[in-house]
Amino acid sequence: MTNKDKILELYFMCKFKQIEIAEKLNITSSAVSQVLKKDARFNEEKETRKALNRKKHIEETKSIIKRQREKKKFEKSVDDLILKNMHRQAATELSKKSYLTNNNYLKWNKSAYRYNSKKNRFEFKENELGRSYDVPKIIKVEV
Repeated sequence: MTNKDKILELYFMCKFKQIEIAEKLNITSSAVSQVLKKDARFNEEKETRKALNRKKHIEETKSIIKRQREKKKFEKSVDDLILKNMHRQAATELSKKSYLTNNNYLKWNKSAYRYNSKKNRFEFKENELGRSYDVPKIIKVEV
């Protein structure tokens, strides 16, 4: 069996790539290409392989997009779950009939206060936020 016959068999029957054939037969890829271009079946086979690769690429792209969407959907559902739990917890704490202590109010609404280290207390940010009468101006830190 000549190199030409081996090249044609590996390309058309075994579906090897030109580079794989060159490595297997220990010849240059241009020599493989020259032999294949002389065969009448080459252009049809080349177009068939292009179509298959295009189809494969489209399927891989679809699967990547699907995985990304599922990941985003999962992350969004986890974020929603966390927000729902936080809302439920806040609603439970605020709906109790018992008195909300200043320290608990501070924990619940920490962003509304600024710590004054000289006086060892938290002070309400009145210049940035409006304050109703029942919101404490000052919350002393208990040591």
